[in-house]
Amino acid sequence: MSVPYETAACEPPDSPESPEEHLARLLGRALNSFELPDETIRRLDCALAHDGSLHSAHHSAGLHRETYRHTWLLADGSALTLWELVHNTAPGSEPQHELYVDEEELRTATSRLPLPPDTPDFELPVTVQLPPVPAPRHVYVPDGSADHARRLLRRAENADRPGPETARLLATASAYQITQAFGRPSRAGRPGLCFSLYEHAFLLRDGREISLWEVEHTATPDGRHMCEVYADEDAARDAMERRAAQIP
Repeated sequence: MSVPYETAACEPPDSPESPEEHLARLLGRALNSFELPDETIRRLDCALAHDGSLHSAHHSAGLHRETYRHTWLLADGSALTLWELVHNTAPGSEPQHELYVDEEELRTATSRLPLPPDTPDFELPVTVQLPPVPAPRHVYVPDGSADHARRLLRRAENADRPGPETARLLATASAYQITQAFGRPSRAGRPGLCFSLYEHAFLLRDGREISLWEVEHTATPDGRHMCEVYADEDAARDAMERRAAQIP
């Protein structure tokens, strides 16, 4: 049996929450939010995406407790998880919410609940596995990403460079990384002829990754440096081969 997170934890919002809104809602209802480490909150301030799921549940003799796993994708490519405990064992039977930074703290808190004595310790009658948050392939620099994308596209001289749709998408980039790719045309050319290939990887706010491939070369009539930008590596390498073949 599985229970969707939103329907189990609270009423679903009218529209999808941002990572910041999701965190604020959790902190606002948790009785022990002041106990969370400042470093944890600071890291979550730059979260790019989030997901939540019911982890376990127990209902017995009018008492219940559920645990939820909330995971955020951070700008550096790592994932951070908070564990939420919800129960009605306090006087008045009102739902109580608590947050913990690791599963062991969650187990300790759960063991203190006044559940019936025949309740097995942290038995998981309902278990839902949270799909893993895909880790980015790159180590990103979370600074000036949108400006970097604009400058890269602006200096591209090839007519088939990525167009306005790509530019609009990269305007939402939150981090980037530049990597030099190995390999260049093996044709012998004139002295001073050179090619360089760079991957510009961008991390978007929704957690997706997009790469642009930049070719820098001197395969021009006057030997000046030229910049071309392509949407994939194969197109960039094909362009390098074409430019090299045009030089006597």
